[in-house]
Amino acid sequence: MNAANNQPGNFSGVKQIFLYNWHFYAAAVVLDLLVWFWLRHSLPASASILVCFAAALASFWAVSSLLASHYVYDRSDLYQWNWLKSALKRNPQLWINIHAGLDQSSESLVRLFPNSRHRILDIYTQSEMTEPSIRRARNYTPSAVAAERANPLTLPLEDCACDTIFLIFVAHELRSPTTKIQFFHELHRALAPGGCIVLAEHLRDWKNFLAYGPGAFHFFSRRTWLAVAAEAGLSITKEFGIASFVRCFVFTKTVADSVSRQSGDTSCA
Repeated sequence: MNAANNQPGNFSGVKQIFLYNWHFYAAAVVLDLLVWFWLRHSLPASASILVCFAAALASFWAVSSLLASHYVYDRSDLYQWNWLKSALKRNPQLWINIHAGLDQSSESLVRLFPNSRHRILDIYTQSEMTEPSIRRARNYTPSAVAAERANPLTLPLEDCACDTIFLIFVAHELRSPTTKIQFFHELHRALAPGGCIVLAEHLRDWKNFLAYGPGAFHFFSRRTWLAVAAEAGLSITKEFGIASFVRCFVFTKTVADSVSRQSGDTSCA
């Protein structure tokens, strides 16, 4: 497979992060201004220390989150897609790319796999995905590749329809544990035996907490993703890091698992 030359411009990735999450950065500025005001009005020493510490943390995380985002989205090889060579054994025959309106991968995947069939699904659900940042992303960055609107709990895919499903920075938008598990059951249903899911996500771990502060709680832990996949009957076959702050998981629907789950007629036969 040939890598697509799709790395964003020098600062385009971090500009998008700032645009989508400007309210967090505005809050940090407001906090710093309040600290300056309170200190000028002679707060008690103990209160001054706490206020200054909170302001320092807010300022640190505002800067560190932008620096980390610049590294991941503008300076690393994330959007060069070379890491897909490690994730996939072979080029897919029919792949599905799933996003929630911010689609920065489909155009590259089409170029990477020119001889493969594909479908693009947009699973944005307003009641489930309540973060204002995702609404801004949908409004400000239209997708370059047309997508089908889809319900994440009832994907418009036949049983065992595809051999590869890409979930690139989208699965964490499903906040409910029940919804995530049902969604992964749908992915399992749509995968052919031997097919795989490529999941790329930031994790709720110490590195992302150091970089993004409380924003890291919008991500989910490694344990969560492994548990969700196992609950859906998927086996992990590969796992590796991308650009220090991102983790890639490859989950596979095994042939033995597919046979054991059959009951009556099925398109997997």
